[in-house]
Amino acid sequence: MTLALEGIKVLDLCHLPPGMYCTMILSDLGAEVLRVERPAQGASSKDMGNSPWNTERVNHVINRALNRNKKSMALNLKSDEARQIFYKLAKSADVIVEGFKPGVTARLGIDYHTIKEINPKVVYCSLSGYGQDGPYVDLPGHDINYISFGGALGMIGEAGGPPAIPMNFVADLSCASLNATIGILSALMARNGTGKGQYVDISFTDCVASLITMFAFDRLNNGVDYPRGSTPFNGGFPGYNVYQTKEGKYISIGCAEPWGWESLCHFIGRKDFIPCQYADGEKREEMFAYMRQFFTTRNRDEWFDLIKDKNIPVGKVYSIDEVFSDPQLKHRQMLHEMGLADGKKERTVCLGIKLSDTPAVIRSPSPVAGEHTKEILLDLGYTEKLIKELAHKGTIVLDKV
Repeated sequence: MTLALEGIKVLDLCHLPPGMYCTMILSDLGAEVLRVERPAQGASSKDMGNSPWNTERVNHVINRALNRNKKSMALNLKSDEARQIFYKLAKSADVIVEGFKPGVTARLGIDYHTIKEINPKVVYCSLSGYGQDGPYVDLPGHDINYISFGGALGMIGEAGGPPAIPMNFVADLSCASLNATIGILSALMARNGTGKGQYVDISFTDCVASLITMFAFDRLNNGVDYPRGSTPFNGGFPGYNVYQTKEGKYISIGCAEPWGWESLCHFIGRKDFIPCQYADGEKREEMFAYMRQFFTTRNRDEWFDLIKDKNIPVGKVYSIDEVFSDPQLKHRQMLHEMGLADGKKERTVCLGIKLSDTPAVIRSPSPVAGEHTKEILLDLGYTEKLIKELAHKGTIVLDKV
């Protein structure tokens, strides 16, 4: 089977999820992705328990979840000999992706300006919290900080309450990873015409600010604000909200358009609510009170079965355990099970991109750090003796010598 990005070689210098998820997408689409890892990094095979606060366990999960279809070699890039290996790899690379703090790659001698002298066709992508320049360039941060500066966090939460923290879906994965992927693919397309690579500078904060384009446009041009819990799309109106059901679970109602709201009002037996879709004050509170009480009379799945054929946008609020048992997600084949070398099996979530002729394929599980170091060096012309010497000096790390 031909894959969409077959023949594209990617060097992955990322050690955090945003960059790793980006290169996972590229690898699922057929790119040959080589992780260039730091010594003593990568997945561990020992039992670390299930505490979500165990840093070692979290790193293990990140590596197992996001490094499928990739190969791994471990280089100490502070060593000149390791840098020379990286330069050899860079000569034939189409893409390099890194997620270091700004300035680190320059200190290591593997920044874009250095690499483009070796390979003018390379597309070099850097992911960082605030970009490669500006007054915040050295400011540390995480998703919660980037969505704060980018304007998203201030719109999420209940009216009169604090902002609600939406995991790290927004800046890290929805914004940085996907925009990095788009930027890389765009630069590869541009290279087809120019013959030259280019630098892709991804700022998590820039990408969040771009994500709020519609709301910012309305505010900047029409003066309309979007305070937490007060607008049609962030919990301010009864027709677009979540409701607790009899057993304590939740159902979501998404009646943004008049036709959906009208159908909902008929269903709940309150046709008098139809002209009041976006009413505020006492009328809004009356509608909320009625609907909150109404949905406590049956269980979530019962409500879904009753509503789904009534021309009402409706959804079940799932836990992770429930997501992949849903008939729609099953039909879309969003869960993949693969065999591991030790005979165990591992389940992972498939890419959401569906291509008719060159679909994404999960071909191999995530590698152990340094698993392919020897293989890659042999391909570069290094001898077995020299490889052992480099490993002894700590220039490289081998999974198997």
